Amino acid sequence: MRVLILITLCLAFVSCSIFDREERDEFASLSTEEQFYTTAQRALNARNYRAAIATYQALESRFPFGRFAAQGQLELIYAYYSNLDLEAARSAADRFIRLHPDNPNIDYAYYMKGMSSFAEDSGFIARFLPTDPSKRDPGRARDSFAEFSLLLALYPDSEYAADARARMIFLRNTLAAYEVHVAEYYMERRGYMAALNRGRYIVENFQGSPIVADGVAIMVECYLRMGLDELAATSLSLLKTNFPDHPAIDPSGNFIVRSDVTNPSLLYTVSFGLLGDNVDNTPLAPTTRPFRPETIIEDAPNQGRSLLSILTFGIFG
Repeated sequence: MRVLILITLCLAFVSCSIFDREERDEFASLSTEEQFYTTAQRALNARNYRAAIATYQALESRFPFGRFAAQGQLELIYAYYSNLDLEAARSAADRFIRLHPDNPNIDYAYYMKGMSSFAEDSGFIARFLPTDPSKRDPGRARDSFAEFSLLLALYPDSEYAADARARMIFLRNTLAAYEVHVAEYYMERRGYMAALNRGRYIVENFQGSPIVADGVAIMVECYLRMGLDELAATSLSLLKTNFPDHPAIDPSGNFIVRSDVTNPSLLYTVSFGLLGDNVDNTPLAPTTRPFRPETIIEDAPNQGRSLLSILTFGIFG
């Protein structure tokens, strides 16, 4: 056992020695801060991001207070971002903001932090296949929106402000569309109150987004299915006044209520939609009240149920 431990320690020591020697050999020809910085820039311009990252890290470790230190840290953020090391890019941006709060280029660090979250929200598959960003987890989209918002709040005149503002509009619409997908999910499962809350949230928090029209339409349908006709009529009036061309409104001005729901079968799911059925024709809840509450009170018998009727569940008595 002792022999095995000694062999393991020796191998670890040899590996570390080889690694240190390779690192020394890699930068053996570099001696000055400017040489490190120029080499890192050359690798970055050649899109050799791994080499650029390693050289920028070596520059910072050897010359932490040099004249190229801050600029090297900024370019390291971009190198991480370009190499798709997005978490490392965010960490490097945070570190630069903490170490150089008065740097004239600090707005770039805030911008790249937002861009890193924005790129991570796109996902790996989305870079090669067309996907709907509003159907993915909105966590990084929210982070990116908050980071761009901070950039605009602190540096409204930044040269990156216009691009950040445009991306925030896209992110806001994406987050609103995500809420629509969640509301539809609840509606398909007849969770009308949960869907209603999502529709109301869209209307209250995403003013100016075209998705607000879908939020109002969700509210109309949920109110109808819960039998709240007066609230449905109010929401429908709002929809027709502000969004008269919404697809939920027919040419006569009536609200179009869906007659079926999505309910994929197991075969449909495992075959990725090639086989099986995706529609459940189970009737939904009524869209209007079949009676008035006061009618029930007027027509109800004055006498209560007998004990025999209660015990026999209405069969006798």
